[in-house]
Formats: sequence, structure tokens, C-alpha cells
Amino acid sequence: MAPVTTASCSRRTFLELTLACASLAPLSGRAQSAGSDELTSLSLKQVSDLIARGEVSPTELTRACLERIERYDPALNAFITVVGEQALDAARQREAELARGASRGPLHGIPIALKDNLDTAGVRTTGASELFVDRVPGEDAEVARRLKEAGAVLLGKLNMHEFAYGGSSDVTHFGTMHNPWALDHATGGSSGGAGVAVAADLCYAALGTDTAGSVRIPAAYCGIVGHKPSYGRVSMRGVMTLSWTLDHVGPMCKTVEDAALVLGTIAGYDPDDPTTIDADVPDYTRALGLSTRQMRIGLPQGVFWENLHPEVEAAAREAVRVLAELTAGTTEVTLPPVEVTGTRLWGPEAYAYHLPWITSSPEKYQPSTRASLERYADAPALDYVQARREVDLARRRIASLFTSVDFLVTPTLRQPPPLLTEPNVGGNNAALFNIFGLPAISVPCGFTRDGLPIGLQIVGAPHADASVLTLAYAYEQATTWHMRKPTLPS
Repeated sequence: MAPVTTASCSRRTFLELTLACASLAPLSGRAQSAGSDELTSLSLKQVSDLIARGEVSPTELTRACLERIERYDPALNAFITVVGEQALDAARQREAELARGASRGPLHGIPIALKDNLDTAGVRTTGASELFVDRVPGEDAEVARRLKEAGAVLLGKLNMHEFAYGGSSDVTHFGTMHNPWALDHATGGSSGGAGVAVAADLCYAALGTDTAGSVRIPAAYCGIVGHKPSYGRVSMRGVMTLSWTLDHVGPMCKTVEDAALVLGTIAGYDPDDPTTIDADVPDYTRALGLSTRQMRIGLPQGVFWENLHPEVEAAAREAVRVLAELTAGTTEVTLPPVEVTGTRLWGPEAYAYHLPWITSSPEKYQPSTRASLERYADAPALDYVQARREVDLARRRIASLFTSVDFLVTPTLRQPPPLLTEPNVGGNNAALFNIFGLPAISVPCGFTRDGLPIGLQIVGAPHADASVLTLAYAYEQATTWHMRKPTLPS
């Protein structure tokens, strides 16, 4: 990663931070770097409120994040590209708008980062591959455009598993990412850099992509919130394709409230993306305080609760106990049979997307990515067509399950984050819900004795993203897991 050079963070005294976050000690008398760290430790919503009250500026937030990236990212390797001066220029523009009394909303002046498979105009977008190491798009992905329109400040692009074709984030031209809770442990993937950057307070929010759990897996491994929206709720235009049928873009944040704010910004119909639905976007933040007392929780039987690591099982069972007290209770449910595997879809679709390059420049792919793609060079068309039809049937059948329950709850993964030297056998409970196209969120629900995060997955009915956020927020407010922070190497 190219080094980031920024001037020292020139900050006004703002003891009022203690009002925004009562758990923080006053900033006066502390070293400059400690004050910046306390500022970056706040949630998106907290700093958004500070900006609205004129107690902190977008430039101060941006400098604080850039300083933290410069200090900690060499050990974490979350970023591929940092655009420090560009970010500061954008922050100054957002400040000038505020001086004129013009605010674009809650993301105005908020520093964010994007997974490096989301196109950004004028900023290289590599997919973590040598193939695209110098690729600079001419226009933004639709989600990037919406974030900019909302006033967000782009800090840079985040490391990932090459072309999102895997769940480990250790297959990348730019080097392995390291879990901020334990540098020798995996981050999960494919949005590993996004999970690391948010958990380590390098940015206030990030966007990841999720084809088989790639938002929720690193969210669980890194101890943050990761929301996969309903299929069609968020545009995929300008995103490097893994699977047109299964791909989703979703927010990765410190809190559920932050995820609601980001989702409300990026969601919506895109006439140039045929996968998006033409439906109004609700104010997701209004859903956060709604009652959960009448909500019914289903616990899917089968693989989701089998072969769990003992500490994962203990944390998830305790989370279910808390949810049972917040709702109308839990019941065991059986999901309708699914006769399609994701590989029958994303394999041929990924090969079709990569055909111009995998045939002309195969040596520029990481060996495992190349092997995975080339496996589908002669995939039978009939098998793919049948698989695509089975997805349509599965998405129709799953809707009937939600007449008896409102949510499905599982551990996000069946094992805690492994060592980087171990196989990535986390037991993925997330992938099936990409086939169903359902909204699903991972929230922190505990830690192992070694201090490694554990995630809980809450899944809702088709297009019930607001309800998923309602229950996730209620659980988050009833617990304190989201308040923990990793201790980073100095």
C-alpha cells in the first residue's frame, strides 16, 4: 500500500464528545493521537450528530481516519489504495457546503471506504488482482455514486479475496489481511478488508459484496455488523460480477443503526440494472425503535445448528435466549428443500464474466482463482439453465415459511476465526440465503476465551429488510458485544 501523508490533525477542543458517547473519558489533556483515536472509535451516527451540531468537521474526521490508517494499516493490510489528498479535498467541499447551510443528510462528511470490486471514477479498482492492477474506471458504481451524492468522503479501496471468488481473503495480489482481534487469525471473506477497516476504526463504514456470505462472514470474524440486503434492493451496476444471480452489495458497519443509515442511502431502483426492484425505499432508521414483542423466531434445523464449536454454540444459544425474551418466542422450523448449489450458478456466471481475460491473460490470476474459473470453461448449458430455474423455485417456496415465523436465526458461522495457517473451515451458515435472496444480517453475539468474535445471523422474509434491522437493533441494545474494541499493535 502506498504510504499516506497527511498534516497533523488540527483539532478544536470538543469535550462535548462525552455527551455523544457517555462511555468516553474527556479528551482534554490527552495526547493528540489519543484524541484522534477516540474520535475514530465513535459510530457513524455519533459523528454525524457531531457534524450536525458543528462540534466536529468533515476535515477533522478525515484527518483522524487517515492518521489511523497510516499508523495501523501496515500490520492489518486492509487497504489497497488510499486517496488521502482526494479525501481531504472532498471533506473541505463538504465543509464549504455546511458553511452555506447545505447538508446532504446523515452521511454528509463521513469518511467511508469501498471494497475494491466496486468501481470508483478516477480511483483504481483492481478486484485485488494483478490483472487489473492499473485499472482506473471512468465512472462510479451506482452505490458509490449514491454515497457521494449523500456527502460521504471516500478514503480509499479495500483489500479482498481476488475477484470475490472465495471466503478466506488470503488469495489476493496485495497480500493477506489480518484480523484486528488477533493478527495471526483469518478475517473471513471475500470482503475481508472491509471487515478489518471497520473493526479497526479506520473508517466509519464500508461496502462489501456478498455472493455466498462475503459480507456476513468477515463481519462475524471481525466483530462488526454486516447486512446483506434482499436481492434486488441495491444496484449491482458497476460491480465486478461473480454471479448475476447471487451477488448483493451491503453495508459493513460498527452498529445496526449505522447499517440502517448506509442501506437507506444505497438502496433503490436503478433503471440500468435489471436485477433491481422498482419499490419505494423506507426510512430504515424509523424501524429501529419498533416493538419486537409480537415477532416470532424460527430456528432452522439441520446443518445450521450442527457441529458447532462449543464456544460458538454457547454464545449463539445465549443470544437466542435473549431474543426469546424480546419477542413472542422461538420455534424449530424446517426449510424447504433446495436442489441447487451455488457453484452451479456462480461458476458458469463467473467464467462468462471473465471470459475475455481468463483466456487471454490467465497468468495474471492467482492460481486458485484461475483453477476455479477454468473448471467451468465447458460447464453444461443445460445444467446451468436448470440451476437458474431451481433458484426461482426456491425463492418462491421460501416465502411460505414466513407465514408461521417472522425471522430465522442461526450462528453466522459454525466455527470461530481460524489461524491464517489453518484451512478456512468456518462452517458457512450464510450461503443458502443468497440462493433464497433473503435479507440477512450478522451481529456480534460473543467472544471466545481467546478473544475472537462470534456472529449471530438474523434472516427475514423477502424484502423485509426493515424488520431485520428492527430485531437486530433490539438485540444489539440488549447486549454490549458491539461496544468491544480490539487492541491494535502500536
